[in-house]
Amino acid sequence: MNKFATVLVLASICLAGVSAQCPRIVTRAQWGARAASTAQLPIRPAPWVVMHHTAGASCTTDAACAQQMRNIQSFHMDGNGWADIGYNFLVGENGAAYEGRGWGRQGAHAPGYNDRSVGMGVIGTFTNAIPNAAARTAARNLITCGVSLGHIASNYWLIGHRQAVATACPGNAFFNEIRTWPRFNPNV
Repeated sequence: MNKFATVLVLASICLAGVSAQCPRIVTRAQWGARAASTAQLPIRPAPWVVMHHTAGASCTTDAACAQQMRNIQSFHMDGNGWADIGYNFLVGENGAAYEGRGWGRQGAHAPGYNDRSVGMGVIGTFTNAIPNAAARTAARNLITCGVSLGHIASNYWLIGHRQAVATACPGNAFFNEIRTWPRFNPNV
């Protein structure tokens, strides 16, 4: 086998390993995001992952989740005056991850952590019930994906939004769930 063919085979094996860890990611263009300009994340790879819920309606279909993403982006941009949707990624109960600001961009989701974290959340309200299995799996896989791609530090810490600022987010039920996830840091 020549060197070029060997490199192609090795690259295919590496990409297959990464894609196996990544959930289906719906790009900004695919969900109909408005144009925005946000700053680069100054600390990379991000040493923190901050988990949220959107405290609104949940979604279980691609169309409903895309609509929720547009609604959240409009609220953040028009209502809050932010440059874009505040989160780096959100996950729907359809098991897909939705690109918000994306990898390597500074979010507007957790004061004190925005310049050093990836803000992820699940679309919906999770005060009394946890997100479904598809959403939980996609969220955990998205973290693993970020580590594999070099966007999240391998020794990252996971926290709930309420640990960064006084808020009920990510909801009592979901917060109790993420406390069982790898790399959760109770001592922020």
